[in-house]
Amino acid sequence: MSALDAIGRTYPKTAPYEVGREKIREFAEAIGDTNSAYLDAAAAQKLGHPDVIAPPTFPIIFTMRSTRPAVFDPEIGMDYARVVHGEQRFVYTRPVRAGDRLVCETQIEDVKLRAGSIFLSMRTDVTTEDGEPVLAAYALIVSRAAEKEG
Repeated sequence: MSALDAIGRTYPKTAPYEVGREKIREFAEAIGDTNSAYLDAAAAQKLGHPDVIAPPTFPIIFTMRSTRPAVFDPEIGMDYARVVHGEQRFVYTRPVRAGDRLVCETQIEDVKLRAGSIFLSMRTDVTTEDGEPVLAAYALIVSRAAEKEG
């Protein structure tokens, strides 16, 4: 089997991740973003949200759990010791909110083999437990080729 055969492979959905106010606050503080919609429920409600919302990059916390099986899939053959994160983006249907219970499902969109390196492109669809779409996370992970001796 070639790593290219993994294109289109979908991995099992994750258990629900419950988004908490405190996790959102901690994340916002860690990245230095003091937007009141991330820290104060009343401020978020004034903007039309039912509770605090998460910063745009917050989903990296729970989407990594969903991409891990693809990155470590032995049929793809990535060497994690040589992995670098090539790209990450999030496309939102709606903001992530405190109280959400989110489920992730990852699919391999593309695999490219270049000069001994593996380029793995993944899409993770994030929905509520009830199936409401929230966002899609796209990631490119690269397993660099081993350095040649001599």
